[in-house]
Amino acid sequence: MTAIKHALQRDIFTPNDERLLSIVNVCKAGKKKKNCFLCATVTTERPVQVKVVKVKKTDKGDFYKRQMAWELRDLTEVDAKDANKENPEFDLHFEKVYRWVASSTAEKNSFISCIWKLNQRYLRKKVEFVNVSPQLLEELPKAEESVPSGESQSVAGGDEDALDDYQELNTREEQDIESMMEVCEYAISNAEAFAEKLSRELQVLDGANIQSIMASEKQVNILMQLLDQALAEVDNIEGKLLSYEEMLQSVKEQMDQISQSNRLIQISNTNNGKLLDEIQFLVNYMDLSKGHIKALQEGDLSSPKGIEACINASEALSQCMNVALNPGHDKLMAVKQQQQLFSELRDTFARRLTNHLNNVFVHQFNHFSHFKMSIPQFYRSSCLSLPGHDQSSTLSQHTAELTLPKHSPLHRDLLRYAKLMEWLKNTQREKYDGLSRTYVDYMTRLYEREIKDFFEVAKIKMAGTSKDGKGKFATLPRKESALKQEVESLHGSSGKLTGSTSSLNKLAVSSSNSRRSQSSSLLDMGNMSASDLDVADRTRFDKIFEQVLSELEPLCLAEQDFISKFFKLQQNPTLAQAENVDDSDGTVHSRPLSEHRQSISEKDMVRMMMNKIFQSIETELNSLIALGDKIDSFNSLYMLVKMSHHVWTAENVDPASYLSTTLGNVLVTVKRNFDKCISGQIRQMEEVKISKKSKVGILPFVTGFEEFAKLAEAIFRNAERRGDLDKAYIKLIRAVFSNVEKVANESQKTPRDVVMMENFHHIFSTLSSLKISCLDAERKDAKQKYTEHLQSYVINSLGQPLEKLNHFFEGVEARVAQGVREEEVSYQLAFNKQELRKVIKEYPGKEVKKGLDNLYRKVDKHLCEEESLLQVVWHSMQDEFIRQYKHFEGLINRCYPGSGITMEFTIQDMLEYFSSIAQSH
Repeated sequence: MTAIKHALQRDIFTPNDERLLSIVNVCKAGKKKKNCFLCATVTTERPVQVKVVKVKKTDKGDFYKRQMAWELRDLTEVDAKDANKENPEFDLHFEKVYRWVASSTAEKNSFISCIWKLNQRYLRKKVEFVNVSPQLLEELPKAEESVPSGESQSVAGGDEDALDDYQELNTREEQDIESMMEVCEYAISNAEAFAEKLSRELQVLDGANIQSIMASEKQVNILMQLLDQALAEVDNIEGKLLSYEEMLQSVKEQMDQISQSNRLIQISNTNNGKLLDEIQFLVNYMDLSKGHIKALQEGDLSSPKGIEACINASEALSQCMNVALNPGHDKLMAVKQQQQLFSELRDTFARRLTNHLNNVFVHQFNHFSHFKMSIPQFYRSSCLSLPGHDQSSTLSQHTAELTLPKHSPLHRDLLRYAKLMEWLKNTQREKYDGLSRTYVDYMTRLYEREIKDFFEVAKIKMAGTSKDGKGKFATLPRKESALKQEVESLHGSSGKLTGSTSSLNKLAVSSSNSRRSQSSSLLDMGNMSASDLDVADRTRFDKIFEQVLSELEPLCLAEQDFISKFFKLQQNPTLAQAENVDDSDGTVHSRPLSEHRQSISEKDMVRMMMNKIFQSIETELNSLIALGDKIDSFNSLYMLVKMSHHVWTAENVDPASYLSTTLGNVLVTVKRNFDKCISGQIRQMEEVKISKKSKVGILPFVTGFEEFAKLAEAIFRNAERRGDLDKAYIKLIRAVFSNVEKVANESQKTPRDVVMMENFHHIFSTLSSLKISCLDAERKDAKQKYTEHLQSYVINSLGQPLEKLNHFFEGVEARVAQGVREEEVSYQLAFNKQELRKVIKEYPGKEVKKGLDNLYRKVDKHLCEEESLLQVVWHSMQDEFIRQYKHFEGLINRCYPGSGITMEFTIQDMLEYFSSIAQSH
């Protein structure tokens, strides 16, 4: 092992300026034993670097090569596996764990001991040694322990000799020894003579050194004299310095006194400056001018100048009260007095402002209520007024014209106090909440009466009340007076329908002599032409409903905008969301504002106030929708389109606004009525009964669907809820299909194929003209059914016009099917040429024409005039007859070749028969 160590030092580590300290022969655990060497090395240069190097033999086996190296500082753990038993295995934990098996336990222990010493000497971060015998980890000498780690790295090579007995000579030592041995060639052969020579030369050098020292004694004496003179001069200078020090001592005491005095003066000036700053701060930020105090105590809250003065004073007061005082200011008596004054001014002004705004609310409410006139009073005054009297100045004109009064003057007057409301909100939240409740209470009563009267007029207009040319209601006829009373009976204090179904039916029927039935249906529409439909009624209803929504929308938006600006409730959530309380009827109520001001957002407060103020809108809208649906169920189409458009518009403005939420809730009701209308039409289709004695023709619900589709397409053009109509189309057309088949199966007078053919032809024509994309599949299906039943009717009605001839050729085809060749059929006794001529003679041209004429009359009785399919059917029968004729001709040519037998009439004769019969009828 020593020879290997020297060889590795020479070949591997010396060229890299490294010294080999320990070596162990190892192989990897668990693999084939490919031996290699782990070497512990240090660099000869400073700072010292300690490494563990893996060395293995080359493939030829003559030389060693360096395979891998690790820095000792990267070693985290050495695991010897067992501290008590001899075990050659050990692990080194670098970035990964390397498992080794040493050739002997002694080599392993020596290598681990060397690693431990190097770790103790050169590394700050100590390696953890696991399962290692304590004897291996012997302590370093005390001298070495006392050397800091940084210094230990610069220790000369003598300290490292303790790690190993071998020490290599450096280059200079080798050169000196070689030069000495060259002078004394006999040094190797006669070491004693060489040693004696070296001893003699050493004695000569010692004698020369002693003589040199004795020669320099005189110079030493001179040097000592000079030193004595220098010491005397030093004593002289020292005495002078002592005298100077005594002189400066008195000056130092005087300067200390001056410095102390200056420091006290500076401290006093600093304190005075700070005190002045504090006083200036309190004067600047806690002093309210007399003008502001007067404005807060006596300012006029009704004039613009007085309001502006109060706003400025309130802002100044808030600044004074919210100033950030320094520690200790609150203990000053003047500060306490000012704070007490500010509190009294705040409370006084808050009371004045609250009382004034309460009076403003009451005055404005009474002002609007003074001109308010109920619907019965309005009609009485309108009926009794003379033609020239103008009552347009009153609120009644708004209701007569189906418009809601504008509250912009009220909003404009109150918005002058918006900044004061903000001040009240930040300083006196209880009074602010009280004012908001007061405003909501007054406006709730005002809007409730206005909206109720507005909807009452809208319902009367929907029921058919007319106006004269001057824009005022004319004197109502007796029937219409009764109608008005019926309308009024429909509304209670809550705005809900209270009338019975019979009163509603009576209301709808008595509205005008030309009004159709209250509940429109596809059957009703199928029994009348488009000109018979009461288009004027539906157009008027559409305009009235649009007018209602157009009046409500700006009213709600204006009120919500005013509430946000006046009460300073921005639409940004600032606090946690509050939960609304839902009653059993679905109405959303909110708890008092003061009770939840810490748990709700300003956005929720706006919504709660709007819900309270306009709590009657949703109820009145549902009542109006119910009335419109009772008058005419197809009104739900108009309402769905209009309501969807207004919901879409409101959501674009503010998806969370009261208007958007309310209209969205009402839209659900409208959609439910629309679905109920469609279900009603389907139910009426299923209940249709056809007379057994009359011809069926085009079914009423088929023409009704056509009129419904035309009406719906006109209403839903560019509508947002087109998808709802498409779904309704699918339901209706499927019901039409199934009920056409049902009626066709139940028809006794009209053949089933005729009912199916005519009605599906009408459906196909309707869908083709309307071009409804969602019904493309049904259009193709209708065409297919029409074609199938046309062909079936033609075949069944035409039957076998040449019956005997047809039976004859059926027998011929049967013989051919049994294996008889076609050219041999004429030799069959029952099917010879004589029998064929006999059968052909029974069908001369006149008989054929007569049979076709009877067939035409039969078809004419079956078909209806509305669809004009007679010529189509007749042409199809002509094609079928010609097909049969050609079939017979083909059989004659194949089975009776060269016989010269032909039919009594030609195809041209047949075409003339069909044409003359069609023209004669």
